[in-house]
Amino acid sequence: MGSKRWKKWLLWLLVLTPVCYAAVVYSRIVNQSVHDESRSADAIVVFGAAEYDGRPSPVYKARLDRAAQLFHQGLAAIVITTGGSGNDPRFSEGVVGREYLKTLGIPDSQLIAETQSADTAESARRVSTIMYTNSMHSCLAVSDGYHIFRIKQMLAREGVTAYGAPRPNSRPQTFWKRQESAWHEIGSYTLWLFHLT
Repeated sequence: MGSKRWKKWLLWLLVLTPVCYAAVVYSRIVNQSVHDESRSADAIVVFGAAEYDGRPSPVYKARLDRAAQLFHQGLAAIVITTGGSGNDPRFSEGVVGREYLKTLGIPDSQLIAETQSADTAESARRVSTIMYTNSMHSCLAVSDGYHIFRIKQMLAREGVTAYGAPRPNSRPQTFWKRQESAWHEIGSYTLWLFHLT
């Protein structure tokens, strides 16, 4: 009888642990997505998104516009753009972002393009190297709201203090799109957390 009860408790534990974990991470992702933590920092870091033939996609453009707004508010003196070339041999997200920000009045001397990363985790590692090389320790992280939680955790692992500055209107418009975005982030975060990516 005692053995059956023990097995039952073990089964419940195996079921409830991942459910509780997912619920906590889900809550943290959603809560972070609606907080704008903009403040003075050493740098503004714009996490890349798609570019089309040397032009930022609408999502990337919105992130870059947000970064330019923060820069012109005087919150940081340096803007770092991130993102490799993906399948485009001519352009990288980092360079496309840098060139676009120049058109918004940010001097080239205050722009740094990270052009090699293939995903968020690699961007965080490369950005942290750039920041430490330039004696910077804090940043405003600009991306979509649901992406910010994961970015902050990744930068924290690298020793960088990050504050979320999500692009405006980045919350998915429908319930199902919000679920898709949140669960994508839970999966990506979990794989990174356990060093599976």
